[in-house]
Amino acid sequence: MKLTRSTVLLSFVLLVLSIASLFIGVIDLTPAQLLSGDFTQLQILLVSRLPRLLAILCTGVGMSVAGLMMQQLCSNKFVSPTTGATISSAQLGILLALLFMPNSTLWGRALFAFTFAILGTWVFVWFIQRIQFKDVVMVPLVGIMFGNVIGGITSYLAYQFEMTQALSSWLVGHFSLVIKGRYEIVWITLPLVVLAFIFANHFNIVGLGKDFSHNLGVPYNLILFMGLTIAAMITASIVVVVGAISYIGLIVPNIVSMFKGDKIRGTLVDTALFGAIFVLVCDMIGRVVIYPYELPIELIIGILGSVIFIGLLLYRLQHGRKAIRFGAPSTHCCAMPIQKEGEPQL
Repeated sequence: MKLTRSTVLLSFVLLVLSIASLFIGVIDLTPAQLLSGDFTQLQILLVSRLPRLLAILCTGVGMSVAGLMMQQLCSNKFVSPTTGATISSAQLGILLALLFMPNSTLWGRALFAFTFAILGTWVFVWFIQRIQFKDVVMVPLVGIMFGNVIGGITSYLAYQFEMTQALSSWLVGHFSLVIKGRYEIVWITLPLVVLAFIFANHFNIVGLGKDFSHNLGVPYNLILFMGLTIAAMITASIVVVVGAISYIGLIVPNIVSMFKGDKIRGTLVDTALFGAIFVLVCDMIGRVVIYPYELPIELIIGILGSVIFIGLLLYRLQHGRKAIRFGAPSTHCCAMPIQKEGEPQL
């Protein structure tokens, strides 16, 4: 019942905020005019406001679930599409698509983004598997450095071939250009999230280590790279449409796991709902703070996310994976067991 209450509460909050967001914008929409059949109002709703809302929800759900999967598979709470070089790799793929296929469609650029996001994420995991001494901070630092290297290559190629302005749309995340007909790629996140839920128990087992996985008959490498591929494809589909948005996959799973533990199947739904709420609130703030102009959502999330990230870093360094419990201690705590000294960790 405790799990059900939190899910119902998050669903209700998301529903209320979603309805409210449809009526926030430069052009005023009113329920009365929509119900009266005003053609202009209906066109604005169907062509702009509703696609934007759906893109926001898919972004929040997808990035949060991608971050949750990467953290579980790598057994590190500070791994995410941002600190795992996934976003940087997707941006490099988009740039190469613009260079070699200048007339490519959005789906053609998405194919390049999928390929390079998957390769970049795999290379990152290959790196951290070979680090002998690592702690909770070392792994994301390696990912940040690797991502900066890829970002440097991307910037150099963009400057060399005078593509800086064309690439700028994918360097800063925003929803201002989301309209009907050019956002549908983000729907890919929904079946991928469902797939992540189906294999949630396998991801939990893989997160406990290679030996533990083999003892339970779970193919470690196959599940590991399948999970990373799902996370990379979710991230790439969002980067192609919206651009780079940091921190979502990092802070949302951490906040939810602080209250509900680390088991993916028990936290995935709440993580997806809370991620959608977080992105939606940040987008609404960006639309009203300097109305009638709009701030990119990357700026809002960057400010809030950096503050939250520092708080999470201090909490994790002091308490580790310990969850916050209200009232009497639960007898079915789903936090992962503490790793013993000497055991391999990603």
